[in-house]
Amino acid sequence: MRWYGKFFGFIAGMLLMRGHPVGGVIGLLIGHAFDADWFRIRRPDPYRELGLSEDASDAEVERAYRRLIAQYHPDRLSGAAEELRAQAEARAKSINGAYETIQKQRRKRRDRSSP
Repeated sequence: MRWYGKFFGFIAGMLLMRGHPVGGVIGLLIGHAFDADWFRIRRPDPYRELGLSEDASDAEVERAYRRLIAQYHPDRLSGAAEELRAQAEARAKSINGAYETIQKQRRKRRDRSSP
């Protein structure tokens, strides 16, 4: 675990509260929150969305994408209730986004590794 957030938070709290110990405690707590990534924005993991691990091959990514998009494509639910179609559209959108993100990451990695 990181420590510098707590340290700098304690120092800043003491300085802002002009040496009062409560300022140090408050700064320490805020520093801990930053060290523990409580304020970090969590982005969805595209590999988890497709049910894969990060070391999956390109063929496995393609296979998982095709399987999931065939399962959740809104056109397959043409006679279903509108709520189900909306859920399928949302799921298909997240699957497409995850696949595109993985493809972009791998393309960047390939471009960086090629001379």
